[in-house]
Amino acid sequence: MSTAVPSVVRIIRTRPGGNTGNPTTEYSALLHTVRDAGLLRRRTGFYFLVFGIILAAIGGEITGFIMLRNTWYELLIAAGMGVILTQLSFLAHETSHRQVFESGRANDIAGRTIANLFVGISYSWWMKKHSRHHANPNLIGKDPDIERDFISFVETDAAKATGIYGWFTRRQGFMLFPILILEGINLHIHAFRTVFGRDKVDKRWLEMSMVVPRIALYFTGIFFVLPLGMAFAFIGVQLAVFGVYMGASFAVNHTGMPILPHDSKVDFLRRQVLTSRNITGNVAMDSFMGGLNYQIEHHLFPNMPRPNLKRAQAIAREYCDVNGILYTEATLPAAYGIVIRHLNKVGVAARQTFNCPAAASFGR
Repeated sequence: MSTAVPSVVRIIRTRPGGNTGNPTTEYSALLHTVRDAGLLRRRTGFYFLVFGIILAAIGGEITGFIMLRNTWYELLIAAGMGVILTQLSFLAHETSHRQVFESGRANDIAGRTIANLFVGISYSWWMKKHSRHHANPNLIGKDPDIERDFISFVETDAAKATGIYGWFTRRQGFMLFPILILEGINLHIHAFRTVFGRDKVDKRWLEMSMVVPRIALYFTGIFFVLPLGMAFAFIGVQLAVFGVYMGASFAVNHTGMPILPHDSKVDFLRRQVLTSRNITGNVAMDSFMGGLNYQIEHHLFPNMPRPNLKRAQAIAREYCDVNGILYTEATLPAAYGIVIRHLNKVGVAARQTFNCPAAASFGR
C-alpha cells in the first residue's frame, strides 16, 4: 500500500493500532527480522571507500584551485567544494548514529573530527538536536526540527509572524530554496554559538580547537590566494551550494508529513513510519542523498549502515502493508512540490486581518 504523500498535512489524533496492551510487539518483530537478516552489521569497508573517494575529490579540488588561480573558473571549484562538504556532513551524520564503527567512541571521534575540522559545524550541537528529533519526529513541542525558526512548520507559529517576517512567512514555500542559500552560514554560526555559549557542551575545548582554526585557515587561505572580489565570490558560492544541498536533502524527510499533537500516544513503529517520507530512485539517489532517501528505515533502525537500508526497505514496506500502516514514498521533484505547498499552506496563517474603523462602527 505504498503511496505518494498527500498535499494536505494530517494531524493524527487517533489511538495507535496494533497491540495496545504491548505496543512494542509489532516493532520488535520487525526489528528481529532485519537483525536476523544481518542488516544491522557494520559495513566499515563501505565507509572507508566513501571517505577515500571524498579525499580524492578534495585532492582534485585543491589541484584545480591552484591551476585555475585568478580565473573565474574558480567558482566551479567553489561549487564542487560545497558538494564535498555536504557529502562529508552525511558521513558525520552516520557516525553520530553509530552506523560506521562498532565502538561508540570510534564513531564519536570520527564524527567530531569530520563535523568540526572538515565541515566547520558543531558535532555536539548536532547530536543534541538530532537525537531529540529522532525520539519525537514531527511531535509538537518535542521535535526541534519543527520549532519556529525563520520558517514556520505549524500554523500556530505562522500566525505569530507580523510585518516583513509575516510577508515572508506567507510565501515561505516559494522562498524555501532562496533562503537555503544562507543555511551554510547559519550552520557555521550555530557552531560558534555552541562552542562559545554558556550551555553545557560535550568536549567544548576539543571542538573549539577544531572549528575555530578550520574557519580561520579556510578564510585566510582563500583571501591570500585569490583577489578580494574573487575571494568573496568563492566563499559565497561554496556556502550557497553547501546550504542548498544540505537543506534540500533534509527538507523532504518530514516536512508535509503528519504532525503529532504534544500529548500523542502513537506507538514507536507508527510514529516513525507515519511521519517520514522515502524518496524513490536508484543508486545515484542513494549517493546524492547519503542514504537519507530511506528515511523511514533510517528512523526505524537509526544505527543501520547506509548500504543495508535498501534491503531493509523491502522488509519494512511489506511489513507495513501487512499491518495496514501507511508507508509513504515520492519522487524527489514530487516531494519538493509537497514541501513547498505545505509551507505555503502553513504560511497563510500569517495573514493579518484588516480592521476598518468605519466598518467596525456599524457594529456598535
